[in-house]
Amino acid sequence: MRLTRRYRFSASHRLHAPALDERLNREIYGKCNNPYGHGHDYTLEVVVAGEPAAATGRLIAPGELDRFVESVILKAMDRRDLNSQVEEFAALVPTTENLAAVVAARLAAAWPGAFAGSAARLERVRIHETKRNIFEVRVERSEAADDVLPGGRSDELEVFE
Repeated sequence: MRLTRRYRFSASHRLHAPALDERLNREIYGKCNNPYGHGHDYTLEVVVAGEPAAATGRLIAPGELDRFVESVILKAMDRRDLNSQVEEFAALVPTTENLAAVVAARLAAAWPGAFAGSAARLERVRIHETKRNIFEVRVERSEAADDVLPGGRSDELEVFE
């Protein structure tokens, strides 16, 4: 059984790799390299999988999942400049690929504390940047949070565009 919940948040970013020169950054990132940044209205999908509890018939209480996502992701990222206000992007270019990996890592790290003893497990995170750009990260059951970040086990990271 899978449950997917959708959340919306807005954030700005500038795609710029400090290790590359200005010309190469403009070439690679195009208009997304604008020095003043630009914003998106993102749609985040969190997919939870498992077997519903026999007593309740539910996999997880949607309200609990909503509060969890609000506290772990939305409070930190909604109406923020990803480059300067989200810690992970001090070392990562805030592409939506990296954003999906950061969101998955944050959720995976906080999951055991929030849902200890629950049969529900975090399965995947999907972020819609635009109508045409959708990025997805699968979260393996035994995976540590650091393993979904770039530089970790990249074979576990799947991006669909």
